[in-house]
Amino acid sequence: MPLVSVVMPVYNSAATLGAAVRSVLTQTHSDVELLVTDDKSTDDSLDLLMEFARQDERVKPESAPEQGGAGRARNLAIERARGDYVAFLDSDDMWLPQKTERQIEFAAAGDAPLTFTSYYKMDADYDGESTDFTPNGRVVPAREHVDYRAMLVRDYIGALTAMYDRNVLGTRLMPEMRKRQDYALWLSIMRDGADARGLAEPLAVYRAHQAGSLSSNKLSLVQYNWELYRQHEGLSVPQATRGLAGAVWQSLRNSRI
Repeated sequence: MPLVSVVMPVYNSAATLGAAVRSVLTQTHSDVELLVTDDKSTDDSLDLLMEFARQDERVKPESAPEQGGAGRARNLAIERARGDYVAFLDSDDMWLPQKTERQIEFAAAGDAPLTFTSYYKMDADYDGESTDFTPNGRVVPAREHVDYRAMLVRDYIGALTAMYDRNVLGTRLMPEMRKRQDYALWLSIMRDGADARGLAEPLAVYRAHQAGSLSSNKLSLVQYNWELYRQHEGLSVPQATRGLAGAVWQSLRNSRI
């Protein structure tokens, strides 16, 4: 079975971390390694991770040498990856039990080195497990096919659903940016010629409007999107403006789900 390396950055996530970790460990495709980087948390996050590691050798936590933000934490985890695939999950979100199995099948069938899926949204105060989650109709749908040009207009990939094939793409790190590193990674992969394929089935659950979440309130990221378009992708002002308008529209649309 292919090994999936799951990348999880953690910062003061003790309240939601357990459910996130268990959602990986209860995957029907059990050949996973959970690579967690704690970004100098001041709560009990690291202690909780160490307890998980004592109970299950697939959990592999490390503490960042210094606080560097979510992007740096993800890269420290990616550098340790041994898997055929690298997938991403934040410590306040969850995967549904068949996520890994279904996505590997989808990637293999479509010869797709970069894949993503639809996902559900849940309220910030949801306190259940992934195995208890009842589909709620709040679905952010995955587009069937996305190329570089389309991604410049809008980030179609939910990071909690993204997975790339290391055997095809090699080990791909996130650019050193304060925010929007995930978007920048997808763009860099597509700029090199690999389109992304989306699986319509919702296979993950995103925690919406969580204060302090790594991925909440996309509208606050307008400045970082602009820097991404202008500095990282080298877009002209009109092109960057078009992309920014798409990003704002996407955030407004998803906020209504």
